[in-house]
Amino acid sequence: MLQDCDYDYFYEEDKMGMTVSSGTVVIKKDTSNLIGISIGGGAPLCPCLYIVQVFDGTPAAREGTLQSGDELLGVNGVSVKGKTKVEVAKMIQSATEEVMIHYNKLHADPTQGETLDIVLKKMKHRLVERMSSSTADTLGLSRAILCNDSLVKRLQELERTETMYKGLVDHARRMLKAHFDVLQTYQAFGNIFASISVREPQPRASEAFRIFGELHRNMEKDGIKMIKTLKPILADMGTYLHKAIPDTKLTVKRYADAKFSYLSYCLKIKEMDDEEHGYAAIQEPLYRVETGNYEYRLILRCRQEARLKFAKLRSDVLEKIELLECKHARDLASQLRKFIEGLATLASETVERLESIPNLFPIEVDLKASAFQYKSAIKFQAEEYTDEEIPQAEEAIEQVETAKSAQAKTTGDLEQSNGTDVSGQLLGGFEEIDLNKGTSAGPSEHDLLNELGLAGIDLSVGSKPISHNLMDDLLVPELFK
Repeated sequence: MLQDCDYDYFYEEDKMGMTVSSGTVVIKKDTSNLIGISIGGGAPLCPCLYIVQVFDGTPAAREGTLQSGDELLGVNGVSVKGKTKVEVAKMIQSATEEVMIHYNKLHADPTQGETLDIVLKKMKHRLVERMSSSTADTLGLSRAILCNDSLVKRLQELERTETMYKGLVDHARRMLKAHFDVLQTYQAFGNIFASISVREPQPRASEAFRIFGELHRNMEKDGIKMIKTLKPILADMGTYLHKAIPDTKLTVKRYADAKFSYLSYCLKIKEMDDEEHGYAAIQEPLYRVETGNYEYRLILRCRQEARLKFAKLRSDVLEKIELLECKHARDLASQLRKFIEGLATLASETVERLESIPNLFPIEVDLKASAFQYKSAIKFQAEEYTDEEIPQAEEAIEQVETAKSAQAKTTGDLEQSNGTDVSGQLLGGFEEIDLNKGTSAGPSEHDLLNELGLAGIDLSVGSKPISHNLMDDLLVPELFK
């Protein structure tokens, strides 16, 4: 039987290129009479006794010398060679206040344990992460999971916050762009009425047109001032959306990679444990166990280091998410309040300007006695239409076209006979007015859009609506109460 064999008949230890160094450490026990390690290996199957795990917050973890995969040689000067792990545990418990551990430190390279199997397990965990448990079970995908992981919910809330901020920023920028377009219309109105006032000979009418034009120009200036006031608010929200959240998501990405590495090593250890139990059940020897189980101890060391990295990144992610949530709850309400106050201020100033000017309309305009007299000797004569029934639509179309051509011919004759344009006679002096002046999207308007941060917004393209349950979102502060 294997139990009766002497340990000299085991295979020579296969250290897989790793080295060991001996040492001794004294650990003070806690109130529960434990030092905080779990032990594996030992008789009758393995010639080595090794540390499987060092638990957090225990005397062994605080002392920091012992690590997963290290071999135990003796306890309080007594060799543990040929003993079972239960016997060694009792030897440690029998010590009073402190215990002296003799060990062989395993010098392992973590990259040696990151085999193709671990890489494939990481890929599988990435796929299973987005699946439900029932789907993964149906597909037969084995995986390791973190029980009651509160960070999953926090990450979901972060995604919802990012979606909400995207909707708010996009909606606010589109609204300000719509305001800007209206302000350009105000400016165009002001320019046109100012041009009319310059050319109006009647003083009262000219003053009325001037006041009306200046009113629209001032409304445009007030609107631009309002947009410049609200620009820092959008900049703050954009900083939160485009810098703070992406930085946190980058940390989350590194955390996810460390998490999948840790879970992959956990799954690998579980598979190796099952393999050992399977061979022990049929009383068959397992080569790696009989040669010191160094492969298993290497994976134990890799799992411990992956767990330390995972715990550190998890702490960083939780801290950053906490800061983001605090900034979100503290700043969003004040930002929206300032935004609404800016719009309300513009509305009140516009009302005050409208109420401050006198009643300008109706405007009396003096026309010359010859305003409707034309220099041409040929007078217009209205055509006399008879009530004749037109039997077919084709003939009606033909008659209309004939009338239009006759009218165009008459107008051409007038222009040729006098050498002047009829429209110029009807609107004398107004042919110099450029109605498009000040309304075209020239370089000045483009520069102004860049200055206000509204360039590139196309209002003809529909925006994505904010989620219908935004008001019920727990992340939204109580703004509407």
